Amino acid sequence: MTKQLIDQRVILDKALELALDSSWQSFTLLQLASSLNCSMNDIRVNFRSKDDIAESLFDLADQAMLELTTQQYYLSLTSDERLFESIMCWFERLVPYKRLVREILAYKLEPGHFHLQAHGITRISRTVQWFLESAAREHTGLSKIADEVAVTSAYLASFSYFLLDYSENHEGTRALLKRLIRNITKAQRGITGLTNKQKY
Repeated sequence: MTKQLIDQRVILDKALELALDSSWQSFTLLQLASSLNCSMNDIRVNFRSKDDIAESLFDLADQAMLELTTQQYYLSLTSDERLFESIMCWFERLVPYKRLVREILAYKLEPGHFHLQAHGITRISRTVQWFLESAAREHTGLSKIADEVAVTSAYLASFSYFLLDYSENHEGTRALLKRLIRNITKAQRGITGLTNKQKY
């Protein structure tokens, strides 16, 4: 393979292929470089570490979710409906790699991997911000803070369920996520009512 073809997507695709053949922890960057007929430095130029490759997998989910904003049907949905569609799109992009995602998360959560866990928190926050933006969540003040916390909780709870959900069309995950979003809306109405009372 010529050097000009060694880009991030080529490396990511091969890494996922190798990991699916064995496991996320089993495949090595040396094996990856050998499979691509390139040097390990070619890998390093594109990815600083194996964890960066894992982050690129989640980037694919971010990209798929954000592409929804170009769809006319999506723009006609309510904010809650957009939030549901955005999160489910994010999940569905990862369906072929469910096992790998579980392995990646298990590795990140191992004792001593504090730097990976800190990176994970940043990743979650960034993805949630894109959910909020694409869903046109227009809360302000206390309501905005509560919404972000609630959406983060709903995303993480449904993601945990999704990783072990093998129901048809992920109906289990869909039902859970819809219920969680309904609860967010109910809670927001309560916060809005409380805020309005405090004005008088």
